Amino acid sequence: MFKVLMHNDDYTTMEFVVQVLEAVFRKSPAEANQIMLNIHFKGIGMCGAYPFQIAETKVARVHSLAREEGFPLRCSLEEE
Repeated sequence: MFKVLMHNDDYTTMEFVVQVLEAVFRKSPAEANQIMLNIHFKGIGMCGAYPFQIAETKVARVHSLAREEGFPLRCSLEEE
């Protein structure tokens, strides 16, 4: 299993991060807000743990959505 980690930056809006967490990771609004706050205050937050191919696809989707909106939002994978 691989953890998908989302990294804080100074440009991506909190609202966009919440939208991505809800759309890509199927988080509830409350859970998405909690993860977003972890990212904002701690610099990183875990979006979930998935098999490699699913995790890789989710990271690619986040990067694609961020590029479309002009945000530098980044995710990375970490093996559990």
